[in-house]
Amino acid sequence: MNRGPARNADLHGNVPDNAPAALLLIDVINAMDFDGAGPLVRQAVAMAPRIAALKRRARAAKIPAIYINDNFGRWQSDFRAVVEHCLDDGVPGEPIARILRPEDDDYFVLKPKHSAFFQTTLDTLLAYLGARTLILTGIAGNICILFSANDAYMRDYTLVVPADCCVSNTQEENASALEQIRNVLKADITSSDTLDLDALIRSCSGSPAGSGRESSARR
Repeated sequence: MNRGPARNADLHGNVPDNAPAALLLIDVINAMDFDGAGPLVRQAVAMAPRIAALKRRARAAKIPAIYINDNFGRWQSDFRAVVEHCLDDGVPGEPIARILRPEDDDYFVLKPKHSAFFQTTLDTLLAYLGARTLILTGIAGNICILFSANDAYMRDYTLVVPADCCVSNTQEENASALEQIRNVLKADITSSDTLDLDALIRSCSGSPAGSGRESSARR
């Protein structure tokens, strides 16, 4: 019986040969022009430089960045068009998009719902990368970050959710989400400025996926 073409071992040079970890930037490219977004925008503007610094360190450690973005209910959505809209049309989310604008070799996945995994290509991309540890950052901690972390945990990924790199509508909601992510999903919520990416990569081969890890804070 014909089972279709054999699975390729790689994407022909389009992804790193070996990337045991991946950095996910969830909904950071966002117009944020909905009612009541003001407090979230202010928190996200303060958060964006921390994610940008983490992304620079991840790039140096050869950890790829994957932008996960809503399609906003429009199945014709194009990620580059979303980026241009956020940069050029004077929307509240422009300052965040300017700080975190994607680079040419970053990856992107459009999602129709809250989770980065639901009906998206993320599983396929992570399988080709060989990534089993995910660093989740972005907006909002108590919604899309939490839903994505839940789905990642059920897929046996090891999770890192830097506490200073996700925001929610209120600090209380964010703290509650992080506590659940840490306690239930066994995630490391070490702050980004003390997260040792080299140690994280070294631990990837020795840590059973989904088992949780000790903090990767610098010693």
